[in-house]
Amino acid sequence: MLQTPSGGAGHGTAATDGLMSIGTVLNVLREEFPEVTISKIRFLESEGLIEPQRTPSGYRKFTVGDVERLGHVLRMQRDHYLPLKVIREHLDAMERGEAMALPAVGRQRDGEVVLEPLEGPTAARIGKDELLAAAEIGEEQLKEWESYGLLTPMPDGSYDAEAVTLASLVMELGRFGIEPRHLRAMKAAADREAGLVDQVVAPLKRHRNPQTRAHAEARTKELAALTVRLHAALVQTALGVRLP
Repeated sequence: MLQTPSGGAGHGTAATDGLMSIGTVLNVLREEFPEVTISKIRFLESEGLIEPQRTPSGYRKFTVGDVERLGHVLRMQRDHYLPLKVIREHLDAMERGEAMALPAVGRQRDGEVVLEPLEGPTAARIGKDELLAAAEIGEEQLKEWESYGLLTPMPDGSYDAEAVTLASLVMELGRFGIEPRHLRAMKAAADREAGLVDQVVAPLKRHRNPQTRAHAEARTKELAALTVRLHAALVQTALGVRLP
């Protein structure tokens, strides 16, 4: 459950009218979704998944309901790999008071992961045009990012939905003068970390038992989360800073 601020004054707090700025919303969401960005929130708004109010000056103002809705969207992307079209259908059904079963990657039973049928794609994908629109970049920029390995298209030319987050982060870093070519070291480090995780779960992935292979996917997610947290802690320690 997302914990929204109850009130107060100053930057990063809720207004007395109960509405929140996009910065406040970001802080609320990061309790559960540490990698969410302002660009991601804006993208979800552009896709019609949320409709925050606007002040006369054009600033976004979010209600508690908007934040809860964002939480539902991010949770369905993270836990169920649903594309935005399917997520929108689920949200519309919720508003009508209808129940829609979410697909599950797996569930625990007696210490084992049991596969359950998926209703829809196993991974969310977006097309090239959608990615360009979400990242607000041109094809030449995208080609440059691909040349440095920051983004990689699938064989059919589409991209993993996480490409939107990657593109947003590359753009955010660019505001500080950090160019894509500077990020090759980060990409190389990420590849090494991924290789280490693969080594750990490889024996499970090769197993003939489908339940064991499902367990490998669950273990991969767990290890990925731990490596991300460790990487963040190491960077903070090296810089001598603490992030909120």
